Amino acid sequence: MSKTLRQSTQPVVAAFDFDGTLTRKDSFLPFLARAVGQLQLRRAMVVLSPMLMRFALGKIPNWQAKQTLITYLLRGWTEEKLTEVAQSFARENIPLLLRPEAVERLRWHQKQGHQLILISASLEAYLIPWAQTMGFTKVLATQLEIEDGVVTGRLLGKNCYGPEKVERLKGFLGDLSGYCLYAYGDTKGDRELIAAAKYGYYRTFEELVKTY
Repeated sequence: MSKTLRQSTQPVVAAFDFDGTLTRKDSFLPFLARAVGQLQLRRAMVVLSPMLMRFALGKIPNWQAKQTLITYLLRGWTEEKLTEVAQSFARENIPLLLRPEAVERLRWHQKQGHQLILISASLEAYLIPWAQTMGFTKVLATQLEIEDGVVTGRLLGKNCYGPEKVERLKGFLGDLSGYCLYAYGDTKGDRELIAAAKYGYYRTFEELVKTY
């Protein structure tokens, strides 16, 4: 384990991004494939290709692209069906996506008695059941809107990305200066979270990227 991990007199919190940090690749499209099948997902990608191209060029935000895909593929699903598929994905697919070195770091924090928080732009629907099996205290993630037991296709609140990650963390913990915060991420959507941490790790578990 890296010698840069320090003892602290403050309560210690380890905040982990999910996709690309704890996993080898993004989980959103694999989840959709599990939900509707590869053929239907590919058809959606073709139909929605103009929108996806605009997203790739940075002309629309990631939340809009995500919501469009969800609307196309999952709108009208019952909450019961969503929960069933999400739990199956969490149980059977996510373990295959995990990075061993990431799990090792997560377990190290657990052994020290640190509070673990999963904070991700991915969907709460499948992150919560997985995180419960791993011992996370809290999941802060993107939520789907459910009305009368049915998926509307819209996001509930903001996509948990960029500055929203810090806002969600503050909403749960309060003043972050009262904690010794470790943060782990791998994309520009994690920069604000890493900047808010005392110990910030970007695309690595071995070297301390920044300290305050």
